[in-house]
Amino acid sequence: MQLIPGNTLQVPSAIENFPVGGSFAAGAHAALELLNGYALVFAVAFVVTLIATPIVRKSAIALDIIDHPNESRKEHKFPIAYLGGFAVFLGIVVALGSSYLIVDGPAGLLGPVPISVLIGILAITFTGLADDIWKCDPRLKIAGQLVAAAALAIEDVGTRVAEGALFPIFGEPQTVLFNLLGMAVASSDVYYWTGTALIAIFVLGGCNAANLIDGLDGLLTGTSAIMATGLLVLCVFMAAQGVEGDPFESLAGARIVLCLALLGGMLGFLPWNFNPAIIFLGDCGSLLIGYLFVVIILMLGERGDTHLVAAGLIIFALPIMDTALAIVRRKLAGVPMSAPDANHIHHLLKRAFNGNVKLAVLTLYLVAFAFALLGVTLGALAIDHVVRLRVVYAVIIVLFGGFGAFALKIALRSRWETDFASQPKIAVESNQPVAAAVSSPQQES
Repeated sequence: MQLIPGNTLQVPSAIENFPVGGSFAAGAHAALELLNGYALVFAVAFVVTLIATPIVRKSAIALDIIDHPNESRKEHKFPIAYLGGFAVFLGIVVALGSSYLIVDGPAGLLGPVPISVLIGILAITFTGLADDIWKCDPRLKIAGQLVAAAALAIEDVGTRVAEGALFPIFGEPQTVLFNLLGMAVASSDVYYWTGTALIAIFVLGGCNAANLIDGLDGLLTGTSAIMATGLLVLCVFMAAQGVEGDPFESLAGARIVLCLALLGGMLGFLPWNFNPAIIFLGDCGSLLIGYLFVVIILMLGERGDTHLVAAGLIIFALPIMDTALAIVRRKLAGVPMSAPDANHIHHLLKRAFNGNVKLAVLTLYLVAFAFALLGVTLGALAIDHVVRLRVVYAVIIVLFGGFGAFALKIALRSRWETDFASQPKIAVESNQPVAAAVSSPQQES
């Protein structure tokens, strides 16, 4: 330890010696040192999940917690056990517990996973577990997700996520914007409450995005492993650049631990879940996975680096885009947002590949890998100041805007085809000429 002017105690860290813009060898060495220190987390998550899954499956069958086939939407031919998510939960929780035992090397100098994250994991897991067993009211699921979001806000995990984007407008955090009823409202207040609102939006959106994409054997599990790897690379790169202030107070280590625990859990569950699956994640697993991704992405904005949060969202783009497509499609169809259908991206691919589930899933693995590569590249370039932050935002606008237009086109075509098929019948019933009743899609407003 070393005392510096101002009587401030500074904790030395091996990773602080990695120079920004240093050689590739130095960066690789720092990254390997970190991964070596946290290897136990990955191994524990993988082994516990791998062993716990068949045990949980046997319990689910004994308790009749199984998913029955549905010809219109579900692809399996015989009942499959739920509760796979609980096995993933066990692997991740035990792995997170093991991370508190790491005390040596660079990893031992970094702070552990905040308790608020563990509370959120418990809340979100048992919310999904209750739905798998008792089929809870959707409002109760939302309530459980908001409890998990509140836990993050209480410990300020993610509250600075909007600061980078709002800084050009509101300036330094201590800037007083106006007085309200004798109280000064500063820029820091705007940053905090905007960040708090974003935490709730991120948690609700991320959990349900993961839930919606979990429609084919091994799809969510495999794509999550790919996305977790992308986030891990970005998090290790950030940590290897050095940590400002006391390393124990930073979230650099917590980010890496969560990525490794999630990756180990996914790889431990994938052999049992890949087509043909013998167990499903259920809401317990999909909500947990979505929540963990949201936590990691929010932690990227620990110092108000909104551009890094944006890079994390690109890595998580596949579930986001599938959810956007579902919202637009259901809105145009005039059905509730919770209404299920068989027109998600994975359903469309499966039909395009003549029912080949493996080919559809592997194709989406490639899509997830492409997004992960793009997100990591943009994040790394932004950290090294090779590209300006506006470039990152421009890529995001083009990416999500383009897909939004594509989703709207698909939804409109689906509605037009439905209207076109139904109009001849309507014309006959109303004694009108069929030719006059049928309008082309181009005549739609």
